[in-house]
Parts: sequence; C-alpha cells; structure tokens
Amino acid sequence: MVIPKPLCNCRVCQEAREKGVPYSRTGPSSFLHDINLLIDTPAEIASQLNHSDVHSMDYLIFTHLDPDHVEGFRVVEQVSLDYRSWRAYPEKQICLLLPDQLSQPLREIRSSLGPHIDFYQERGFIRIELFQKEIQIEDIKITAIPMERARQVTFVYVFEKYGCRVVYAPCDVKPFPEHRDEVQKADLLIIQPGIFEDGLKHDFNYPSAHISRTTHYTFEQTLDLAKRIQAKKVLFVHLEEYWNRSYDDYCALDSDNEMIRFAYDGMQLTV
Repeated sequence: MVIPKPLCNCRVCQEAREKGVPYSRTGPSSFLHDINLLIDTPAEIASQLNHSDVHSMDYLIFTHLDPDHVEGFRVVEQVSLDYRSWRAYPEKQICLLLPDQLSQPLREIRSSLGPHIDFYQERGFIRIELFQKEIQIEDIKITAIPMERARQVTFVYVFEKYGCRVVYAPCDVKPFPEHRDEVQKADLLIIQPGIFEDGLKHDFNYPSAHISRTTHYTFEQTLDLAKRIQAKKVLFVHLEEYWNRSYDDYCALDSDNEMIRFAYDGMQLTV
C-alpha cells in the first residue's frame, strides 16, 4: 500500500503528504544499474523511473505476479512505443527475463486486447528469454529460487558478480529457502522486514492464525533469519502503510543496529 494511503488522515499519511519523499512511498521495485535491469513494475513505475537516475532499460524481471508487482507492466509500451508506427523503436525493445514457471501464469494477465504479454511481444515492446534455475547476463549471474505455494510461485533472486552476492527477496518470503547455498553469506540481503507486532493502526494485534503469518515472519524472526544465513548487511523494503511507522521511526531502528537499513524511494546503494 502506497504512503500516503489515499484519503487516509492518520499521522503517517498526513506527514507523508506534507513532506514527500522519503516520508512518502510508492510500490516495490528495484533497478540493477550494472545491466539496466528493472525488477518488478508496480502501478507507479513510470513515475518512479522519471524521478530516478535511470536512463535506459534493457531487461525486466518479475519476482511474482501479485498486482502490486505487475500492475505497471505497461511501462514497456510507454518506454518503447513509436507513435509513427504504433510499434516499438527497435533499439528500445526490452528483454523480459522469465523463469519458466511464470510463463503460463503471466498469460493470465489480460486486457480487452488479450494477454498483455502477447500484445507486447507482437508490437515489439518486449522479447522473452525463458530460463530455468539460472541465467548469465553479461557479467551478472542470476539464480532464481522458487518458493511454491498453492496460489502461485514467488522467486527469490540471487545476483552475483566477481564474488559479490546480493539476495533479493522483497515479498512473501516465508518459508525462506535458507537451506540453499546460494543465499548464504550475502554481501547484501534485500528483504521485507516482516510483521511488526506492536504500534499498528487501530491498536490492531495479529491473531495467531492470521493469514499474513503464513507468508511473513515477524520483524524479530527476520532479523534472526539474516543472522542464520550470515548476511553482512540487510536492506528492508516493501514497507507497509498499515504498520503505522514513518520514515523517522525506521531511522530510529536503523540507528540501533549497524547491520540494517530501511529503504526509501530513490535510495541508491553500491555493493
């Protein structure tokens, strides 16, 4: 949920309207500058790109197909369209790196024109490169680790270059595949912080059987997970409005632990 939540007048949302970034937050997405790779396309992705230090996009990859990660898929058309022909500029075509397990589910995302992916391919906005388990793009090795559930599959991605390792797990990471060698001793673990049990809006308390507990750890459990896999640094992303915490609240948590940081829109990191 974006911050400020539309029409919400809580403390966190009012402050975000008044101050803007980093107090305001849009949907979950990241960009790997080494290979011009966009990870996920939330509804706000066009605005995110226009306010970022991104000048070209060569690749796109999805972690999973929940709406908050794919609503902005049309950005491939907005980036690539040549209005003179209603097709893509050839030099602006984007390569969609697609784990084989997402191929059929992605076809279920449709408009009046049919499956989005068919239309974008036919117009030349994207080309698809299917892969299983791992793929090499220039000097970046990408490993896709599936976490299958009854409803869909979610991927944890591991990016490696010259011995440096980044593990990207922004959403629905329980149970985390900590048995895999690829996620051990990451230079940077990018992950959702998990459930905050106190200080929530409306004095809410998560019941023991709440559905969020099936896909989210608690914040404390996520910190323990990071220690078990020996991550050197942790960046928390996908920060939810209903956790009732502002940018200042997250900065206070940052200051208590040198190992962790909380992301904000436009943050840039070098690993």
